Amino acid sequence: MKSFTFKQFVIQQSKEVFRVGTDGVLLGALSGVGQALNVLEIGTGTGLITLMLAQRNPGANFFGIDINKEAADLTKINFENSPFSARLRNAHQDFKEFETLERFDLIVSNPPYFEASDSEKDKIARQTIELNFRQLISKSSELLSKKGFFSVIIPAEAGNVFVEIAKENQLFLIRKINIFGIKNSNVKRLILEFSLTEKPLEESELIIEKSPRQYSGQYLELTKEFHVFKKN
Repeated sequence: MKSFTFKQFVIQQSKEVFRVGTDGVLLGALSGVGQALNVLEIGTGTGLITLMLAQRNPGANFFGIDINKEAADLTKINFENSPFSARLRNAHQDFKEFETLERFDLIVSNPPYFEASDSEKDKIARQTIELNFRQLISKSSELLSKKGFFSVIIPAEAGNVFVEIAKENQLFLIRKINIFGIKNSNVKRLILEFSLTEKPLEESELIIEKSPRQYSGQYLELTKEFHVFKKN
C-alpha cells in the first residue's frame, strides 16, 4: 500500500491497519504536548499521531501501544525510520491490561467510536469492541501525572457522554475544539482535553474545508509544518 509522505517523516501503510486520516492529523497538530516530557498514545495505528507530537516537542519521550499486532509492527517500522526514533517506543499491548509505574504528562488517543456492527472493515480500530469509552477514560485517569492532560478526538454526538464519564473519573474538561468538516456545516468532530485539576474551559473552532475539496486557511496554517501540499 502506498506510503504517506510528510515533511519530516514517512508513514508506511497497510491494508490491515487504519490508514492516515484527518482525525489523526488534527489530534497530532492540536493536542497540548508543549510542556509534556512523557507521552502515551493509546491505539497507535500507523504511529502518525505520536510522530506529529514528537516533531512538535523535541524534548519529550513517547510510548505507544496497540492491541492489533499488525498495527504495532507497522508503528515500530515507522518509529524506527523517523528522525525521532531515539525518543519513541511502542508495544503490542491491550490497554485494559497495561500496567506501568510511569505517569504521563499527556495521554492521547483517537479511540474506537462505533458500536459493534457486522462490518469487518477496520473492525478493531473503529468499533468499541476491544476498548469502550469508560475503560479508556478510567484507566487513563489513573496513568496521568498530577499536571497531565488527556486528549482525544471523537464524533461530536458522543461528546456529552464522554465528558460525563470523564467527570465520574475526576477528569475535568479544560479545552474543547469544535471541528467543522466544511464551512456552514454542523460540528463533525470534537477534540477534548481533560485535566485532573478543574480549570476554566477554553473553547474554539476549526473549519477543515472552506468549500468542497478546498482546505480552509485555518487548516492550511495548522498543518503547514507537516503536510506536503501540492501547489496549484
